[in-house]
Amino acid sequence: MARGVHAGAVSAVAVPGDAVGLELPREREMRLSWVLTVLSICLSALVTATGTEGKRKLQIGVKKRVDHCPIKSRKGDVLHMHYTGKLEDGTEFDSSLPQNQPFVFSLGTGQVIKGWDQGLLGMCEGEKRKLVIPSELGYGERGAPPKIPGGATLVFEVELLKIERRSEL
Repeated sequence: MARGVHAGAVSAVAVPGDAVGLELPREREMRLSWVLTVLSICLSALVTATGTEGKRKLQIGVKKRVDHCPIKSRKGDVLHMHYTGKLEDGTEFDSSLPQNQPFVFSLGTGQVIKGWDQGLLGMCEGEKRKLVIPSELGYGERGAPPKIPGGATLVFEVELLKIERRSEL
């Protein structure tokens, strides 16, 4: 026999409530608190995911990099761009290429859709990008009839031809 244990003796062993199917009231309360905390976290994550479900992010893909890039586009620069805009299904709605007339605008000043103001930052002259712009950063639920329906995701192939930087005062 093991030391300290006698035949017929009663000894107490601490066993977690689950192991024997019994729970003390305090253990039950702690377990319930833990379960409610986990449920609360899950519900919070679900509400957050549902709230942002319809909102997609701007996607920026670099199609052509340049080796030498002395300046990158930034807010306030005047950019000269070639572009082709399409809907997700491939339907072209606008392009500067047929007229060979670059589009010129000031970056970050609200002259263009938000997807362009964000997606053209940090670009080099000669660089080409593909922008996939969710409607929230494009023309929104209204669209731009008749060519761009409400809620449309826009796909732009862009090329930065020239950056005009205003001298800082």
